[in-house]
Amino acid sequence: MPEQVRVKIPSQQSVTAMVYPAAARHRAGVTLILAHGAGAGQTSDFIVDFASGLAVRGINMITFNFLYREQGRRVPDPNDRLEACWHAVIDAVRDNEEFSGSRLTIGGKSMGGRIASQVAAEDIAELAGLVFLGYPLHPPGRPDRLRAQHLSRIKAPLLFVQGSRDAFGTPDELRPIVTSFEPPADLYVVEDGDHSFKVRKGAGVRQGDIYRAVQDHIAAWLRGRAAVRRAR
Repeated sequence: MPEQVRVKIPSQQSVTAMVYPAAARHRAGVTLILAHGAGAGQTSDFIVDFASGLAVRGINMITFNFLYREQGRRVPDPNDRLEACWHAVIDAVRDNEEFSGSRLTIGGKSMGGRIASQVAAEDIAELAGLVFLGYPLHPPGRPDRLRAQHLSRIKAPLLFVQGSRDAFGTPDELRPIVTSFEPPADLYVVEDGDHSFKVRKGAGVRQGDIYRAVQDHIAAWLRGRAAVRRAR
């Protein structure tokens, strides 16, 4: 069971975070802070599935609510408040001795990942990588409004997991952008997947198998980030 903790943020407020410890026999030496998307908090089925699934695979997982979700509001806070919440959670994890021996990575579902990328673009020191679960490259139907200009400023390795039917940006739209980075970012495509990697009933594959395959890939990628550190 995950452990519930409180994280203080500016303006004398706090949000709830959940800690999913890595399975003892499979510890990878990596901690991933995973943020939720705009429409659901950290207790959504998607976030819980990925947090618990990656913890079983040896990754220390931490999720949290942005302040608007903590307060029961549906409309996301402005960017500066979302970023301030991210900074507070990162600082809290770095101050926690339990995670001092593991490499820190951040990311999230849709909006949560986008805000993580904005924070990382500010040149936060010693991030081992970022993981994006359905990066919102643009609003649905508005491919002219790209949210990618800041991505090239991120110095840490990047992993994008993108459904082939994602209305917020298909892999074909994302690929020429992320392969232009130095070094190129990694892109994992969920065939027939939408923005949440859900496939159509006629796809011939079970949804649980899709999620497990994605989690296997993320865990392997994160273990690679830990191996880079050990090789130095």
